[in-house]
Order: sequence, then structure tokens, then C-alpha cells
Amino acid sequence: MSHPGTCYLVGAGPGDLGLVTLRAKECIELADVLVYDALSSPELLRWTKPGCEKINVGKRAKDHALPQDQINALIVEKSKAGKSVVRLKGGDPMIFGRGGEEAAELAAAGLPFEIVPGISSAIAGPTYAGIPVTHRDHCTQLTIFTGHEDPTKGYSSIDFAQLAKAPGTKVFLMGVARLREITNAFIDNGAAPNTPIALTRWATTARQATIEGTLATIADIADKAKFASPAVAVIGGVVTERKKINWFEKRPLFGKRIVVTRTREQAGELSKSLRDLGADVVELPTIRIEPPTDHLGFAEMVAGAHEYDWLVFSSPNGVEHFFDAFFAAYDDARSLGNPRIAAIGNGTAKKIREYRFAVDLIPERFVAEGLIEAFKKQNVENLTMLWVKAAESRDIIGDGLAALGAIVDECIAYRTVPETDDLTGARAGLVEDGADLITFTSGSTVEHFFNLGLPWPAGCVAGSIGPVTSDVLRHHGMPPAFEAAKHDIPGLTAAILKYFKTRR
Repeated sequence: MSHPGTCYLVGAGPGDLGLVTLRAKECIELADVLVYDALSSPELLRWTKPGCEKINVGKRAKDHALPQDQINALIVEKSKAGKSVVRLKGGDPMIFGRGGEEAAELAAAGLPFEIVPGISSAIAGPTYAGIPVTHRDHCTQLTIFTGHEDPTKGYSSIDFAQLAKAPGTKVFLMGVARLREITNAFIDNGAAPNTPIALTRWATTARQATIEGTLATIADIADKAKFASPAVAVIGGVVTERKKINWFEKRPLFGKRIVVTRTREQAGELSKSLRDLGADVVELPTIRIEPPTDHLGFAEMVAGAHEYDWLVFSSPNGVEHFFDAFFAAYDDARSLGNPRIAAIGNGTAKKIREYRFAVDLIPERFVAEGLIEAFKKQNVENLTMLWVKAAESRDIIGDGLAALGAIVDECIAYRTVPETDDLTGARAGLVEDGADLITFTSGSTVEHFFNLGLPWPAGCVAGSIGPVTSDVLRHHGMPPAFEAAKHDIPGLTAAILKYFKTRR
């Protein structure tokens, strides 16, 4: 008989991936089974290990993929089977998240469990809207209540007479559908009709939107704006602080939905820089990197790299695969000998330096043609060169170096293949929600994006990292709205900022 597994009731935070706790991330990475709600950040699913069973139980407004009693039974069943189960819940599992009920079920079944708190949208939502829930000029008391009670009770357990008289800030969750009913109840029980109130939906994400009004006007404002859940509401004088400290919604790319088509492993740098600027980033990888088909031939070329005068790297992926293979064969970096090293651009050079090797040559233009121009200033005749490349690379570097008299061997370090997985539903999300910009960082990301057959979103433009990528976009009838002046990720980020700034 197998020993029971532990069930972790984990708070996923309010939506911003940076607000997830380290303990939550650790639990997700170790989970055998992940039972999750309709998460504001589906990127959390990418933290799971291979083979993790992922079960979506829905639970947003009236859309419940699985009723609560069946969720309780599910986590008990999986835990009894000896699995490490993570029950992932938006916000904090114990703040209107029914985590207490689930914990009670596990306790009744005699199963071990752990509760991992998360940052609740009751606090984070107002904060990201520029509203402090406590402020010495306004209040020193905070009351949190739910706007969505159990409909089977037949009565309300919320004492609006007491709430209306209570001093300080009032925050309620899950109350958009009953907003008029709730605000009327406050007024009917003595609250001043002109009491400030604000509602923030999709709080802490780049889809965040906030409306403001008073208890008397907010329901009409919400109806006119077609304001829908999920949202958090704040009632009280603290709302007036928003005009001074509304920080999140003032970032330069706030409200812009930008698609990143790089590989999952490489998307992080661009995604982070765009998120830091306020963009709603959708990671929709169109390619993934696979090892070369000739594993032995690649390993032999890496092992013999010390025999060359130059090592030429034309991508960060090539650098990573080369040095991973090199250190699998050698324990000492000095085994590389003393070849000079060339990198096609700053991104590739940065990756080389991560392995503690210096770079001797970087071109002014971060493209294959630029690299050949840089080598023209060197005397490379009869020098041996190992060009570390992708299987699909253009022949410009090899042909160009050979034309300069160099003796060039091609070392195929990896293959670029179509990405077949869509774990976070990004493709369906693009079709349903559209985008303002789709970024492309290589010709292969362009080719494989169009091979997906997705309709191009209305009003959306393409952004290109460089001339080669731009040419491929034009070939597909989608000329880029802009091309990065510097053909690397910082250059692309700068071009994106400039593009939207000129259209503000």
C-alpha cells in the first residue's frame, strides 16, 4: 500500500507573476498533480515538471468546470494515491478562496497538507490602482467582505447596517454582478451617497482597468463601461489618494498587448523588459530548439575546437549548446586552447561571457553581413575557423569567410523546429483577444508563426529585430511597422517604446 502524498493549498497571488511567493513556485515545480483555478497568470503552468498532471477546475464567476464537492474529492483521491498535489488558487487560499473547506476535507481524510499563503487581490488590487487601503489622513481600519455569497443560503450574512456605520476603508471582492445592490444597501443603511468608491479589474496585470465614482454613481459608471469581473472594490476616502499615487497604470507600455514569439527558454529577457514597462505580454513561442541530428559529429567537432584559430558564434543558442557539450567533455576551460572568438552581436557575446570567455570580435551591425564586414578588417587568409551554427542558418557567414581566404568548418549545434505545445492557451487567446504588436526576433519565428495559420489580429502590427527578419515578414505580406536600429533585445525594446510613444 502506497503512502499518502501531501496536498499543498497554494495561493497563486493576484496575477502579477512577480508577486508569487518563492514557496509557491517551489511547490508547483515539485507537483505530481496540479489542480488549478482560472488563473490570472497561466504562465505559472510552465513551472511544472515534465509529466505533471494538470487539471483545470475553472471556478470564475458562474463558470465552474468542477463543483466544489468534486474538487474536494479530487484532491483527496490524488493525495491518497501517494501523489504530491498542489491545489493552486488565485490570491490567498484562505481569503474567500474556500481553502478552509478543502483543508477540512483533507484533515477529515487523515491526509497531510500544507497551506501556502498568497498575496490577496484585496490588498494588491488597490495598491496597483494607487489606493492605499489604510492611510493616516483617512483611516486606520480596514474591513474586507465578499460580494458573492452562497446563493443556496437563502439569506445574507452581511450586516450592511454595521458595515455602513463602520469607520475606515471597506474592500469587497467578487461583487461586480451585485454592485448596484451592494451600493444601494450601503446608502439605505446610512452611508453618505457621495462616499468615494473605485473598482479595479484584472488587478496587477497589464489588463488592469480602474473606474471611480461614488456610492450613488458607480453602478451606472460600471454599466456604461461594461465593467466585468474579476474585480476588487474599495470604498472610502483613501480612493482620493489615487490621483497622486496611481503608479502602475502610468507606465509607458501600459494597456499594450504584445506577443513574444521567441522560444520559451529565450522569451524571458524580452518579456521581462516589456512587462516592466507595463505591457500585457503574451508568450506564444513559435519555435523550439532541438539537438543536432548528428550528435556524434557535433561532439567530435566541439572536442577538437582547440585546433582552430577562430571560433565564430552566430547565436546565443549556438553558444549554449557548444559550451554545454565542451564542458561535458572537458573539466578544464584551458582545454579550449587559445582560439580567438567572434560573436554576431551583443546577445551572443553576453552568452559567451557567461561561460567566462572573452570575445575578440563583435561587428557594428548585428547581422551575418555585418560580421563579414568586421572580418574584412582582419587578416584571416589561411586561418582555420569553426562556425558554430544552427542547421537552418543562411550560408552568408560560411561563404563570406571562405571568400576572405579562411578555412571554414561548419559545426551544427542545434536545430530550430516548430513549437507544438500551447500550454497556456496563448494561440486561442490571440484569436479571441487580439494584440497590438507581435514581435519577431528571427526569420524562423516569422516562418513558423505564419505556418500556424492563425488569423492576423485586427489593428495589430509586426515588430522586427533586424533586416533579415524584416525581409521574411515582407515575404509573407506583413511589412514590419518598425525595425530595431540595434539588432538585439535591448534594441528591440527601445524600438517598441519609440513606436508607441509616437502614437500616444
